[in-house]
Amino acid sequence: SAANLNYTMLQGVDLRHADLRHAWLTGADLTGADLRHAALNVAWLNGANLNGANLNGAYLPGANLYDANLTGADLIYAYLRYANLQDADLTYANLNDADLTYANLQDADLGRAALMNANLNGADLRQSILYFADLSNTNLSGADLSDTLLYSADLRYADLSDANLNVANLSGADLHRADLNNANLTGADL
Repeated sequence: SAANLNYTMLQGVDLRHADLRHAWLTGADLTGADLRHAALNVAWLNGANLNGANLNGAYLPGANLYDANLTGADLIYAYLRYANLQDADLTYANLNDADLTYANLQDADLGRAALMNANLNGADLRQSILYFADLSNTNLSGADLSDTLLYSADLRYADLSDANLNVANLSGADLHRADLNNANLTGADL
């Protein structure tokens, strides 16, 4: 059966390569925890504190991270396909090369986050905050970025083909060589 670690204090704990598939970690405090290459498939981490946690290469498909605090977390090469990150705080998080295909990032705060070479194909980013985020060379094809704050974001070489940027704020964003083929820019602030 799945581990029940709801509201557990696990600050700085070493969980490298841990098998936490389907684990219950709602409200757990994992501040600074080492979760490199941990298996967290369909784990419940809603409201968890992962501030500064190392999730480099962690496997989180379908994980529920609703309202989680991932401020400054290391998510390089993390696998987050179909993960729920709605209302999550990812400010200053490092998501370079992460796979967020079809992830739910609605209303998430990704201000100043690093997402270089990340895959956000088909992701839901409606009303999210991405000001000053580094999205260079990122795949955002088919993503829903409607009403998103992309103020001064780095979108150089990003693939925004077929993306929905309806009423998005792109003022000051760097779109040099970005692919906007078939993107919906209705009402967008450029």
